[in-house]
Amino acid sequence: MTVPTIALPDGTAMPVLGVGTWGYAEQPTRRRDEIDSLRAALDAGLTMIDTAEMYADGGAEELVGEALAARRDEAFLVDKVLPSDASRHGTVEACDRALRRLRTDRIDLYLLHWRGRYPLAETVEAFGELRDAGKIRAWGVSNLDVDDLAELDEVPSGDQVATDQILYNLVRRGPEWDLLPWAERRGLPLMAYSPVEQGRLLDEPALCEVADGHDATPAQIAIAWVLDHPGVSAIPKTATPARIAENRAALDVALTDDDRAALDAAFPPPVRKRRLEIL
Repeated sequence: MTVPTIALPDGTAMPVLGVGTWGYAEQPTRRRDEIDSLRAALDAGLTMIDTAEMYADGGAEELVGEALAARRDEAFLVDKVLPSDASRHGTVEACDRALRRLRTDRIDLYLLHWRGRYPLAETVEAFGELRDAGKIRAWGVSNLDVDDLAELDEVPSGDQVATDQILYNLVRRGPEWDLLPWAERRGLPLMAYSPVEQGRLLDEPALCEVADGHDATPAQIAIAWVLDHPGVSAIPKTATPARIAENRAALDVALTDDDRAALDAAFPPPVRKRRLEIL
């Protein structure tokens, strides 16, 4: 099965499933497995690789650059600028540093990691400059809630935002109250990080029961549940090459109405507004 894609607002195809690198490059003894995991992801067609300058203080970007050496054109590369660097000039300088660490001349999707002290207009202006220079192909945000996105809409060129990367999984369903509908109305794709809640979901009885019914793993069901929502992609993190194939197989899981009802009973959807959660 070919990995499906979601169309960004400019028409660019973004894979619905990729690999996150939060926690990479922090333990030298795991470096080989982390590099092998990213290369296994490319081999499996999971070409969306997500990283950030914050991860291991740039070390994750360097590791990604090493893993993608000679294979850069196969990857859809997502990176993030820290809010403390997100001024007009700071964003450009942060991107230039990231490009050097990543050993590439462009980033496919460059995100504001979360909102900080700099006005959104400054960051958006910098994103526009970077795109005009060919250093990034599209830009987006991360960890922004509906009110932030509405404010971004009022910023010059703010309507060019390509995605919002958020914490979303079976136990973090707050975005369903307003953020998912808001994004769907505007054709804004969302990207879910920690779709298995950093592994804490995997022993949940209801999830295990649904998994048994599909001869699947709980992780596959948790990922499939996220991807069951239109316009939502997922970037589960793994540093184990064998788990890449497991995550890839989540695309083959077709949840039934009974599965959805069982998961709703165990992990109820929100009944009121919740502030967007962040890990």
